[in-house]
Amino acid sequence: MIHIVITSYKEPKSTLKAVQTFLSQKLPKNSKITVVDPFPEVGTFLKKNLKSKKVDFFLDPGEGKAYALNLLMQEQSTGNKEDIFLFTDGDVYVSDNTIEEITKAFQNPEIGCITAKPVAIDNPNTKYGFWAHTAFKGIDRVRKHLSKNKKFFECSGYLFAIRQGVIYDFPHKTSEDSIIPYLFWKKGYRTAYIPSTEVYVKNPDNWKDWLAQKVRNIKGHENLNKIAPDMPRTKSLFNEIWWGGLFSLRQVKNLKQLNWLAQLYLARLYLYYKAFKEMKMGQKYGDAWRGEAITESTKTLD
Repeated sequence: MIHIVITSYKEPKSTLKAVQTFLSQKLPKNSKITVVDPFPEVGTFLKKNLKSKKVDFFLDPGEGKAYALNLLMQEQSTGNKEDIFLFTDGDVYVSDNTIEEITKAFQNPEIGCITAKPVAIDNPNTKYGFWAHTAFKGIDRVRKHLSKNKKFFECSGYLFAIRQGVIYDFPHKTSEDSIIPYLFWKKGYRTAYIPSTEVYVKNPDNWKDWLAQKVRNIKGHENLNKIAPDMPRTKSLFNEIWWGGLFSLRQVKNLKQLNWLAQLYLARLYLYYKAFKEMKMGQKYGDAWRGEAITESTKTLD
């Protein structure tokens, strides 16, 4: 059984598309899709536009994404390690081989978590589109290396899957795609990267949204120093420079892109400065997508 969990936040049209991309695939017997959203009208919209009995709605209590996922995992886990939870978001959609490839990968009993390849759907001929494509190419390169060498790495919150019956909850004050792979790693499992499975992502296209998204991400990862001090860090300023400095330079094809890349280097340094400054002032990590700093430009259809 595979239980697909789609977390959304008042984006019914995008979420409908996300659900439909899974319904069009061959799902194992008894599988289901659960949409988690704090707005009941999203559930009403989906019920009106979908006739499948495989889809249900889980009303998010409004305490944050991590809180809602913890509730769902505790209430709906089968406890069977052969079964799978697949987590994704309502504002992305996946390739049509997702179910097949992820199910196949879990046949290896060593694997506890699986993450997919994020693909930017932004226009690469714009500054923010170039930034997104460059970043995702770097992520792909790093994950291929770490997965091949059976080393620890974090998942992508856009699309990742785990075995059921191994963990039933996780700490709230960091990103779930970071802490969950760590919890599996502590139990002797490893994470696999499946680049043949793609998740298509619309990235921020303006400075305000880009900065809000990235600063929140850094805060979540820095909280790991307190929550999981022995966790190998794959996302840090040092690793960005080590893995991405020269690699990103090789993505440049003209002077315009060279200028954009120079701006990206400065932007990444500034966002680390801003994130650490805010944390020092007591502005901690929170579920920003729940209203604190929603990035409107990442929405696709709503």
